Amino acid sequence: MADGAIVVAICQYGGEFTSGPNGNLIYKGGEAHAVDVTRDMSLENFMDEVSKVFHVDVTGMSLKYFLPNNNRTLITISCDRDLQRMVDFTASAAQVDVFLISREENRSIVTQAGASIIKAGSTAGSDKRKRPTSKDKVSKNNKKTLDAPGNAVQASADNMKQPSSAVTENEDTRVFQFEFGNDVAFTTTAEGAYSTPVILDQQKLALVDSTPREVVSMFDDAANPYVHSEITEEPPQGLNNPIVLWDDIIKGVGQEFDNVKEFRAQLCKYAIGKGFVYRFIKNETTRVTVKCAAEGGCTWRLHASESSRNKKFVIKKMTDEHTCGGGSGAGQRRATRQWLTTIIKDKLNDNPLLKPKDLVKELYEEYGVTLTYSQVWRSKEVAQKEMYHAVRETYSHLPWYCERLLETNPGSISLLSPAVDMKFRRFFVAFHASFHGFVSGCRPLLFLDKVPLKATNEYKLLVAAAVDADDGVFPVAFCVVEDENYDSWVWFLMQLRIPLQTHNYPLNAMTFLSSGQKGSDAAVAQVFEDSHHAFCLHHIMEELKGELRKGPWSQQIREGMVEDFTRAAQACSIEDFNTSIESIRNISSEAADWIIASKPEHWSDAIFRGCRYDHFSSNIVDAFNNWIPTKKEGSIVLMIDSLRVKIMEVIESRLEACKAWPGSLTPTME
Repeated sequence: MADGAIVVAICQYGGEFTSGPNGNLIYKGGEAHAVDVTRDMSLENFMDEVSKVFHVDVTGMSLKYFLPNNNRTLITISCDRDLQRMVDFTASAAQVDVFLISREENRSIVTQAGASIIKAGSTAGSDKRKRPTSKDKVSKNNKKTLDAPGNAVQASADNMKQPSSAVTENEDTRVFQFEFGNDVAFTTTAEGAYSTPVILDQQKLALVDSTPREVVSMFDDAANPYVHSEITEEPPQGLNNPIVLWDDIIKGVGQEFDNVKEFRAQLCKYAIGKGFVYRFIKNETTRVTVKCAAEGGCTWRLHASESSRNKKFVIKKMTDEHTCGGGSGAGQRRATRQWLTTIIKDKLNDNPLLKPKDLVKELYEEYGVTLTYSQVWRSKEVAQKEMYHAVRETYSHLPWYCERLLETNPGSISLLSPAVDMKFRRFFVAFHASFHGFVSGCRPLLFLDKVPLKATNEYKLLVAAAVDADDGVFPVAFCVVEDENYDSWVWFLMQLRIPLQTHNYPLNAMTFLSSGQKGSDAAVAQVFEDSHHAFCLHHIMEELKGELRKGPWSQQIREGMVEDFTRAAQACSIEDFNTSIESIRNISSEAADWIIASKPEHWSDAIFRGCRYDHFSSNIVDAFNNWIPTKKEGSIVLMIDSLRVKIMEVIESRLEACKAWPGSLTPTME
């Protein structure tokens, strides 16, 4: 399909799926908007368009669609390549239905589709690497044969697309044995394709202890500094309801406030607590006059102005009687945009993952305020912008934090770069305990990846981690950068190389293991030119399965090609590697060319010159997902300090655990 071609995406939101005849899923209710999609459109831009037409924050939602003539299996759009595939698949129809689905709705749909639970089987010796035998191969009678002779190592890719990000699909439940991991039972629908693995040789990693410990951070949980809506009758009252505490915020004549902004905020709370709506007669920076907005001329009135003596904002006149019958706490209330933004900021500080619908519910339950989804969504956008502005202000704290780290952790490395694009500064940190532990006691193997942050997109957290003698994840260095790309990876790796050289570490014996994406491939080759770089085999296998699903082959044939790919990855010689690739080429020359284009010199044992120590996946860094409290991701200082505290906990707990080991070997090595 040409890149400039357009498919009309009929985006639907607010309805629900029901089961129809023959297992089909039928979408009922909600509203629909049309959005033009081109093949070169990014997923981020598409989500922005959808968000604008619905006035809804789609960040926490899933985007799904049906393939032509298949209304049973919903396909997820999770990356740019998924969006391109959607355009390709639906080009002939020139339109496609795209459904916005929340996580809760998604679980309900999976249940309706008949999915089972993903589970990993545990067999004796399953942690050990097991090479395939000839009886495991798919029968040659079940394969299509295409003549494509030639040496697989020298082949080139012409017709098949280059490897891309992993694809997720709904698939059939079956057990498939990975030759380098445990047996895994995959969860799928009745008519899906072959499944993608959940883990790959990960069960032997003793990721972290779960012992709760009280390690004190040098920082407390700091809160960041910092349209009207009609409210329900009879709001909920309770012991913890702030409304009960607001009905006496305004005391009367003579009460002082720091400024007019504080006065307006307190007046808003007072009106909500008392249950009435007011109207501004004068609303200036030096004076404010309000009266009750009830019809019939209610006598409630208040006037405040700035004091010339101390510049405080003082209530000068107040008629505190409501002749309209209001002010009892049971009437209507009006929430200002400023008040709403302030409340939402406080809630996001406690839980950055709150969705607008959750905020709508909490605002009603706590304040008796009934707001629409769009009102809360807009206020949340404003609150997040103000919070991110406050985050930028914390960049000024980084120099101070660098100094404190070096003072309290002698031998550590803490480096703050000059500003990038005048608004962001890169930050590198390697604690002495971590770096010394890697140089002195770990194998020369480093895993590189990005730690996903849920609460902010303002910066990215890169990590270099090793595995200790018991195969537990062992952090070595962290780096906060403006984005994950070639330049940021080069800067991170340069800061990592310098101390390694200082310790006379044998760089030519090092092996890096990563996905090879987002510039990390070229960056490793640039900075550590004499080292070895292995690609994550799990990542490549997922991409291969995604490409094979687009072909005409049966599930059994696809499984056979995946098994041949596994044999190629574990081949001990060039001859064995070529034999496995030729087995795939006999079915599809395009699939074989795609595999060769994925740079087997970085993942096949027959060609790779480094040592991976039986580790094939870079996914061990997923352990860091739970190391940083979500509410601290908004501050670089708090985030790094959370990592410091967690590293202390891990080192201490592992020290205590090793005292109980009976022998000289670690439990995983015995």
